Parts: sequence; structure tokens; C-alpha cells
Amino acid sequence: MELLLQYLQEAREALLWKLEGLSEYDIRRPLTPTGTNLLGLVKHVAGVEHEYFTDCLGQSRAFDAPWLADDTPDNSDMWATDDESREFIVDLYRTAWKSDDAIVRELGLEATGVVPWWKNKETTVRRLLIHMIAETHRHAGHADILRELIDGAVGLRPTVTNIPAQEREWWIEYVETLEKAAREAEAASKLEP
Repeated sequence: MELLLQYLQEAREALLWKLEGLSEYDIRRPLTPTGTNLLGLVKHVAGVEHEYFTDCLGQSRAFDAPWLADDTPDNSDMWATDDESREFIVDLYRTAWKSDDAIVRELGLEATGVVPWWKNKETTVRRLLIHMIAETHRHAGHADILRELIDGAVGLRPTVTNIPAQEREWWIEYVETLEKAAREAEAASKLEP
């Protein structure tokens, strides 16, 4: 159990690190055609994680997440309104993970619950924990790309970039090499019978 919680915590912290040092605008601005933004990812994961470990396991919530209600507009959990500060969303997330970890430890991995929106509705704490590890790491990956688009910062945490330590010029040449290879592959595919 502790190993699973450790993997989830690493993803949580990676996701929050993506907000550090950025302006309010940069953490909120949509960077994809579907509006994906850094603070929205944190809000989404906080609410979804807490919903899985409370509602689906018959436990009490540590906070209300009105953006997850059935009558809210689509994607209400994927962005922060101007009255939902960075501190509010980050504190909400930390509250969620503290409460959720306590629930997991109290119930144990084999305790059961129901996820109404899953095809196989019955589940265990173990499966929910694995699901949230995957989901949180997935969104941390999204956040990694968004952060790179904003200021070039990449990696799991500030001291672990997970990419080769190269100078800016090397990266420019590398990207040019990739672009050339992509164009050549596209041209070759049009020549094939």
C-alpha cells in the first residue's frame, strides 16, 4: 500500500511543481485547442481523486466540489474561475490527498466500492489507487508539456529534468533534425504505391 501511495504522491507533487514560479495568467491560460491549462489540471485531479476515494467508497468528503455536480456545464472542473485562486486550488488538492490517503490506509486495499460511471461498477481500493496513479501521472505529463510551452521548464521536479543536459543550440538542431525527418517521411509516403 505504501509503495502505491508513494507513486501517487510523486505524481501529485510533479503536477503542483508545474505551477511554481509562473504568473496567474500563465497557470490559467488555455494552451491547447480544447483549453487545457495548468491550474485546471490541478483542479480536475483534486476533484476527481477525492470523488473516487470518498463518494465511490461511501466516505465523507473533506470539501465540496460543486464543479463535479451533474448540473454544471461541461469541463467546469478543467479551469479555475477568477475567484478560485491558485492558493485555493492547491490547498484543495493538498486537503484531498491528505484525506484520501487516510481513507486508503483506514480501509485497506481490498475494501470495496462502486464507481457508477464504470462498466464494471464494483471495484476495490487497490484498483482505485492504481487508477489514480495512472490518471495523475497522465495529467502530470500534460502539465509537463504545457509548462515547456510556457517557459521551457521540463521534468518530474526542478532537479530531475528527465532529458539530456544540452545547450539551447543543440536542442534547436535536434528539433530541426526531427522536422526534416518528418517531412522526408511524409514525402516518401506519398511516393509509395
